[in-house]
Amino acid sequence: METVMQTTTAKKVRSVRPVGTRAVLAELDGLQDVLALQDMLYKSPLPGQVDVLAAAETVMVVGESAAATRAIGTRLLELELSAPEVGDSALVVIDTVYDGDDLADVAGLTGLSVEGVVAAHTGQIWTVAFAGFAPGFGYMVGENEVLTVPRRSSPRTAVPAGSVALGGQYSAVYPRRSPGGWQLIGRTGARMWDLDRPQPALVRPGNRVQYRAVREVVTAASAHVADANDSDSAGAATPGSGLRILNPGAQSLIQDLGRRGYGPLGVSAAGALDRASLRRANRLVGNSSSASAIESVNGGLTVEAVGDQVIAVTGAPTTLTIQSPSYVLSVESDAYGENDPEFDGGVQPGARRTVPMAAPFALLDGEVLTIGAPESGFRNYLAIRGGADVQEVLGSRSADTMSGIGPAPLVMGQILPAGDATASTAVGSPELQPEFPGDGVTVLDIVPGPRADWFDQAAIDSLCSQEWLVTPQSNRVGMRLDGTPLQRTREGELPSEGTMAGALQIPPAGLPVLFLADHPITGGYPVIGVVRDEHLDLAAQVPIGGKIRFRLDSTDFPQTPEK
Repeated sequence: METVMQTTTAKKVRSVRPVGTRAVLAELDGLQDVLALQDMLYKSPLPGQVDVLAAAETVMVVGESAAATRAIGTRLLELELSAPEVGDSALVVIDTVYDGDDLADVAGLTGLSVEGVVAAHTGQIWTVAFAGFAPGFGYMVGENEVLTVPRRSSPRTAVPAGSVALGGQYSAVYPRRSPGGWQLIGRTGARMWDLDRPQPALVRPGNRVQYRAVREVVTAASAHVADANDSDSAGAATPGSGLRILNPGAQSLIQDLGRRGYGPLGVSAAGALDRASLRRANRLVGNSSSASAIESVNGGLTVEAVGDQVIAVTGAPTTLTIQSPSYVLSVESDAYGENDPEFDGGVQPGARRTVPMAAPFALLDGEVLTIGAPESGFRNYLAIRGGADVQEVLGSRSADTMSGIGPAPLVMGQILPAGDATASTAVGSPELQPEFPGDGVTVLDIVPGPRADWFDQAAIDSLCSQEWLVTPQSNRVGMRLDGTPLQRTREGELPSEGTMAGALQIPPAGLPVLFLADHPITGGYPVIGVVRDEHLDLAAQVPIGGKIRFRLDSTDFPQTPEK
């Protein structure tokens, strides 16, 4: 059903499972082996290695290509694991006030007094095993299991930033206000995540941590952080040449090709969901392929040129309408639309005209462009020559809707400045676009696993034979699908492990969630299969209410016998 390459040699990777075509999941015998492999991969990256995501019992390695990923899988089975080096330089001290809402409950669960819980928490060194849940959230494992407690039966809807907590065998600090189900034992003023630091995360995998009891919390002064709550990060107050947002439509975000390599900090790649359409739009206006552009959902985006601009719109086929202001009296090039049947040698005051998709055109100062509702597909990409000039965060201008990193969604009235991310002095020629999902069923190829063995053949057949409906609860984090639920053959839940865009996670209710670019970096539900990387752009264009069928494809990772 799925590939599982195995070895029985001690102190080696126990098995390697494919995670689609661009990652492999190394299974190990325990957390110490996880830390050992993680340390080795950080210090001596394998050829083609892009990212490393450690978890409780696994390490996921992302490759730059399918071929590189296959080679990484083979090499992982050959590695001799060695214990990571430990040094005092990695010790991080976190001052903590122990007055958490669940402190007494933890005392009852462990059989200790409240003072005993504090002594046990501060009296041992904790090691950051892996990151996940949110940027700066480090899963720390202690030297003993005295404080191993279950998570709350009813998670809180909001846990304050700086809360010190216990969950299972781990301790952690919530870096920002968020929902959470861990037991709260205290609070700290330490900034677990600060983008103004050279290393934004206070603790990283492999760091050693000691909690220190104090009477008062001292909070560092607030630093400017460019995230989704900071409107300036999207250029709201920046004057000059660019685009004025008159209507952002249902949702319009700044996206480029994303930020890779920050998985160990709890940060997903984000970036454009339809990467080919983003590259095409940038190519048409003469930008570098990775320049930032506007990703807009389901039409409705309306922008006004501030200064003369060169624009291209790609993605879902739609009507592009330009409204000319009363002071625009003439045009002088094909790019301005004189081949339109209604063109009479000049643009009349207040006249309207249409321009083609996937072709560069000029938007003169004061002209207004409106993107209509898609005829098929779901997302459009509007590129401005020079790119959208917003602040970079961790090497990317992409908005990550789950973590809050990057520029805020575009809002009415803001100015989006044009940058200088050009790659050519000339614009590109009009291009043909592929077909986009419409009223029919969109077929997506998937690679089985890494946890297809949690399901029997009947469930695999059901996954691939039925038409799955894309529900309105879908977003950039994942597409929630409706259909006949899939039944597992195993009880319980997996320890959290690395995941990636394209993963088909199956929660207990049996309805798949197809992870997209803003997905969490770890997950605890079994992944039955992963959409092939080259089909992710197609998946991103399936609209709400659209239908998907999955087609099994294991050609890249043929079945190998167990050893």
